Amino acid sequence: MRVYNFAAGPSTLPEDVLKEAQRDMLDFNGTGMSITEMSHRSKAFMAVNEEANSLLRELMNIPDEYAVLFVQGGASQQFAAVPLNLMTSGKADYIVTGNFAKKAWEEGLKYGEANVIASSADKNFTYIPDVKTLNYTKGASYLHITANNTIFGTRYREFPTPEAPLAADMSSNILSEEIDVKKFGLIYAGAQKNIAPAGVTIVIVRKDLLGKQSPVCPTMLCYETQAKNDSLYNTPPCFCIYMAMLTFRHLKKLGGVKAVQQVNEYKAKLLYDFIDNSAFYTNSVQEKYRSLMNVPFVTRDAETDAKFVKEATAAGLVSLKGHRLVGGMRASIYNAMPVEGVKALIAFMKKFELENA
Repeated sequence: MRVYNFAAGPSTLPEDVLKEAQRDMLDFNGTGMSITEMSHRSKAFMAVNEEANSLLRELMNIPDEYAVLFVQGGASQQFAAVPLNLMTSGKADYIVTGNFAKKAWEEGLKYGEANVIASSADKNFTYIPDVKTLNYTKGASYLHITANNTIFGTRYREFPTPEAPLAADMSSNILSEEIDVKKFGLIYAGAQKNIAPAGVTIVIVRKDLLGKQSPVCPTMLCYETQAKNDSLYNTPPCFCIYMAMLTFRHLKKLGGVKAVQQVNEYKAKLLYDFIDNSAFYTNSVQEKYRSLMNVPFVTRDAETDAKFVKEATAAGLVSLKGHRLVGGMRASIYNAMPVEGVKALIAFMKKFELENA
């Protein structure tokens, strides 16, 4: 029996995508071999790579002046790749709104003057700084943000508009809501939350930013190298790209990102409304900054939280334990989490409250 998996990542994938991958495992598209066995330079895989690129462009309305890359190393490797490719002036701005935003900034410090121009650390990352009151560093090469904060459960409702390119980590909210790609110089996202198994990272970079990398930028981290080789400079994570392609097909069948966003907003509202109307559960995030994807909450004490997680797991609601920096519980309700899963969680929360209040 499949459980409802509320993990922050790697996370749940659409069941029909998993079933299609299962059917293809021994014989992909009549080749007589698995996608995991074939050359990345074969016609069969190159078609997969091309379709994944094309579908993502369609789903996100990515203009031709942007390159779409499928690279390795996870979003955390992009913390270094971003300054190595974009910090042409030797300085850049960062907004720190959580653990991963902080890590990105700390990595940026290794390559130049990385300035924190705003932070929400003063209130334990429960809000997003006002983007209308930012003081940008003169001559900064880019501004880096983390669009959705997986651990603390916040998201940007509007984006900064610096003169320098805006670079965004969208690992935990890519394809969950409509965005205007043209507002960004760079978008990157680890795939293991909304797209595919861990192993591939999406990079969307404006082409006029290519070719400006640091002389010490490793070849494998160079956006220009990856763009010139259609992400096939070396053997890419073939299976993960194939799974991404299947997920992109799935999202297109659902009606695209606009339709998916409506479902995500509905799921999030169901859960937040229940928490807000309960005297037993609490979410500390300022309401206007609440994430659609990651919903942290607590009960009255750590002992009760631990009991909740244990009993929820036994009921088939797994991976609800909150991150150690926040504690309590966290329900990650990414695109592939069905409405039925959220309703099952709420039903369990009601039952647990009645038994433990």
